[in-house]
Amino acid sequence: MNKNILLVFTGGTIGSQLAGGTVDTSASAGFKLLALFADHYPDATSITFKSLQPLQILSENLHTQHWQQIVAAIEAEDLRRFDGIIVTHGTDTLAFSAAALGLYFHKLPIPLLLVSSDLPLDNTQANGLANFCCAVEFIRQGGHSGVFVPYRNPGQDMLVHLGTRLSSCLPLGSDFISAQSRPFMRYRGGQFETLAIADNPHRQPAELKPDFSARVLLIRPYPGLDYDAFNLGNFDAVLHDLYHSGTACASDATGSEYSLAGFAHKCRQSGLKIYMAPALHSESAYASTRELIAAGAEMVWNMTLEVAYAKLLLALGHFTEPEQISEFLRQDLAYEHVQPA
Repeated sequence: MNKNILLVFTGGTIGSQLAGGTVDTSASAGFKLLALFADHYPDATSITFKSLQPLQILSENLHTQHWQQIVAAIEAEDLRRFDGIIVTHGTDTLAFSAAALGLYFHKLPIPLLLVSSDLPLDNTQANGLANFCCAVEFIRQGGHSGVFVPYRNPGQDMLVHLGTRLSSCLPLGSDFISAQSRPFMRYRGGQFETLAIADNPHRQPAELKPDFSARVLLIRPYPGLDYDAFNLGNFDAVLHDLYHSGTACASDATGSEYSLAGFAHKCRQSGLKIYMAPALHSESAYASTRELIAAGAEMVWNMTLEVAYAKLLLALGHFTEPEQISEFLRQDLAYEHVQPA
């Protein structure tokens, strides 16, 4: 059966080539991908692509405005004509874009898959073509609606991740994992095997505009972080990353400037809300976590940092009252809420 796929090129390594020791985007990379697909996919003639290129950037240069451009390009099409959508994307900010598009397109009735490559396609070791073929096969087999990321880590099986549960690439390598190392599906031998059920009868859909705020300060913890270095005047909210146990420094023993609890008080005095993620909700918690919450920081429970960031950007783009923002963050739009393993 023939399938019609909307193919949206945005650049990234999958849209790049190596020349003179430098990897950069190339206008011809899309043609290279489709030529490789035609040569390697067994039933390539049954797939019809309509291609767009709203962006041609390396994904480390991504801005929230680029998400709006991608959404606008997709929504300008009559999506009833397509069986699925593939968005090519770089790996550096892949998890953030997967989260943003996963949340925004949470009511999309067809699958949208973000496809990346660890190396330029001219390199025979690159996984981009395999990731792309998996995305096409996911659509061809009538895959689930929603936003997904097919990706094969070196030496491993092909996996399909929920867009709202993908974590950023592991450092000093090219491996991607889902939250709690629980991907949605495995693709092997032409078959998809479900590994993690994405089902929540209490999901709450929302009417959204592609309005992502650019006024959130994201802070990552590290020993010796000096909060006095931050100028809060240009931001509407702060999202603070946490260590794996849902903690950050709450002690002022070495100085109040090194305490997130003290910084939370400072934010509150400035009328700025501070949110924290990621952390799993539990009856027990570290003393430092309780101290941070008591200081006025609000925990964004059970979400990856990437999806908490994208969701907070959407919240600030749609609401002004803190209660509305908090309620939106608590809603489960696209299976972004992760439960304890």
